[in-house]
Amino acid sequence: MAVGALLGISLVSSTLLLGPSVLAETTSLNDQRPPKRTPSVPVLAPSPSLAAAADPTAAPLAAPLIIGVRQRGSLDTLASRVVAIQQASGAGVAVAIIELGGLQPEAWSVNGDQQFVAASTYKLPILMAEAQLVAERPSAASDQLCYVDADWEDGWYQDYQNGTCFTRATLSLRVGQTSDNTAGHILVRYLGGTGALNAYAQAHGASESAFYVPNVTTANDLSRLMADEARGGAGGVASQTWLYPLLTLTAFENGLPAGVGPGATVVHKVGTIDMVSSDVGLITGSPNGAYVLAVCTSGLGGDAGMALVAQVSAAVWQFESNER
Repeated sequence: MAVGALLGISLVSSTLLLGPSVLAETTSLNDQRPPKRTPSVPVLAPSPSLAAAADPTAAPLAAPLIIGVRQRGSLDTLASRVVAIQQASGAGVAVAIIELGGLQPEAWSVNGDQQFVAASTYKLPILMAEAQLVAERPSAASDQLCYVDADWEDGWYQDYQNGTCFTRATLSLRVGQTSDNTAGHILVRYLGGTGALNAYAQAHGASESAFYVPNVTTANDLSRLMADEARGGAGGVASQTWLYPLLTLTAFENGLPAGVGPGATVVHKVGTIDMVSSDVGLITGSPNGAYVLAVCTSGLGGDAGMALVAQVSAAVWQFESNER
């Protein structure tokens, strides 16, 4: 059963924004593959290590800005814990939480409006758009989308040749499970390019981002996108049923999922490049209800960056599970 149905969240239908098909801008948006890690799900033979791209990263944040809808002692405790984690790491950290369950759900952030390089988190609104399209027209999953040479970026698969076509479902699986870059470029191009992607993202809560080109985002925007999906605003249960398996037990489970307790499920999308490591997810299984968590970091990168994301995730999980 879809997560939204399990939560009893009201479902609201919205219209997919599609623009004319244009050639996607080629940018370096790749996730760095975790070294010496066996993917959680079967995947095709991976390509060689991804080439690092020279994207700028956000500077560490010296004065965290904490925003909550109301004051509460335990919330202050969590905020202090997040700030302590950031200061100990020496990295830039932004955190945004949207609670979807519990008696008094709230939303708050630490540096939630700070911009970071989005890396492959741009693939979250892409997959949301794909899921909504399939929810509205199930046959769309079988649509044939064809590769052109301008779509290429090093990634997990080496079977792309000019004119080769793949189903929408296959490309979406590649994007969700292994964050394949070329598959992401193809989906952006068929959606209508950067303009169409950002129009869709803005319609679903991402008011501060410029995805794909120049590819920047915020923790608040990422959390709003995931929360809108969870609340049914991007196609409802049918969309969730198609999307959530793509983003569960992925090849990148060392961020948000590494910080949650037994019995939790994390539907999430990572974005890593150079010194940037980010993750946004819907976490279910907490005793006090589901919540959305977005963590963006800069200054560490690689395993250290994802370990920082996991550390923040663990602090939030403890708060959501115990401090009520």
